[in-house]
Amino acid sequence: MKKVLLCALCLVVACGACLLTGCRGNSRKSTVSAAATAAASDVLEIDDLLLAADSLVGQTVTIEGICTHTCKHGARKIFLMGSDDTQTIRVESGELGSFDPQCVNRIVRVTGRVDEERIDEAYLANWEAQAKARTAEKHGTTEAGCSTEKAARQETGNTVGERIADFRARIAARKAAEGKEYLSFYYVTAQSYEIQQ
Repeated sequence: MKKVLLCALCLVVACGACLLTGCRGNSRKSTVSAAATAAASDVLEIDDLLLAADSLVGQTVTIEGICTHTCKHGARKIFLMGSDDTQTIRVESGELGSFDPQCVNRIVRVTGRVDEERIDEAYLANWEAQAKARTAEKHGTTEAGCSTEKAARQETGNTVGERIADFRARIAARKAAEGKEYLSFYYVTAQSYEIQQ
């Protein structure tokens, strides 16, 4: 009887040791997995950045998305797309000077500062004055502007006048809904970037 109890006790101790070792191994794996997940989560998806952009202004982030367009005027801007073409953010080259045109149709990872561009009545009045004086900076080949930038800002107009009228209508709608007399467009000023594939 003593031998049976001793064998049973040894079996219980051995099983307990295996369980403890197994648990420690799993917690170590969990720690490694948690660290890998944390490192991966340091890179924001474009959709997530756009959702939280107002709270990220002035902060440095790392984002990754598909580059859909490089500005034809010196490649100073690229546009990164998230889950679909309604989830697009402009990235400006800042002190980098310009982007490699090879970025287009490839995944690009950018580290940079989130900035906000506000369009209000003063901005629109200045744009109108520049358009009348023909000194406004042009993007694209016509006054309709760069189609990629327009899509990122959800613009509908094709002429400067239509675009300004569209912005005024959107500002009025936002003022009625939120009390804010401006539109916010967020972009990233790059500090570094790399083509992923």
